[in-house]
Amino acid sequence: MSGTVGSTAGRPRPRKALLLGLGLVLFATLVGLGTWQVQRLHWKEGLLETIDRRIHAAPLPLADVEKEFAATHDVDYTPVTVSGTFLHQGERHFFSTWEGDTGFNVYTPLRLDDGRFVLVNRGFVPYDLKDPAKRRQGEVAGTVTVTGLARNPLPEKPSMMLPDNDVAKNIFYWKDRDVMAASAGLPAGAVLVPFFIDADKAPNPGGLPVGGVTIIDLPNNHLQYAVTWYGLAATLAAVLILRLGRPPKQG
Repeated sequence: MSGTVGSTAGRPRPRKALLLGLGLVLFATLVGLGTWQVQRLHWKEGLLETIDRRIHAAPLPLADVEKEFAATHDVDYTPVTVSGTFLHQGERHFFSTWEGDTGFNVYTPLRLDDGRFVLVNRGFVPYDLKDPAKRRQGEVAGTVTVTGLARNPLPEKPSMMLPDNDVAKNIFYWKDRDVMAASAGLPAGAVLVPFFIDADKAPNPGGLPVGGVTIIDLPNNHLQYAVTWYGLAATLAAVLILRLGRPPKQG
């Protein structure tokens, strides 16, 4: 009998071995999540620095912004100045809110001197003023110069939670640039600049649309998330040490 007992001495009990294995897997997962959040933190800080640098830069000619987009496909928040003529009959309405009011951002095709078009977010109008006939004063005629921020197009619907765009009613819940342009009544074969422009706060006749509605609010909570995951990993490690270091109960 004594020989049998001696042959099992020092061996980890199966339950402890299982607990150790599961604990190590969970510990590695928590550390991995914390590290991923640190990486996301560095990425977000770089993105915020880029945006801050761009929005405080002098406006560029459209051609320069187009060259940058062709090279990087990223011109978000780059100041740009364009000139052309608005096609107000083709304005598209993007469901939005502004300062607590519900309404629409008005995206209007701007015909450039070279015959191409760019969709310009002229700004916000209240819900009951969606109909352009109720705000004719703001439909400026002739050549205009628009200064604003270039905005990248969306490659796809950003969330399945968003409703589908109601093209028939001219209500867009996400900015599908191609569909907006296709439904705006542009001439056959019209060429579109590959990004949007959000107009600045320069007032429009009659006060509508209200320009300068670009919202730059990118939350950066990755440090808190990283601390949480690393804290959970440290807590788990302490629990495992205490649990596995406990001497076995004497039977």
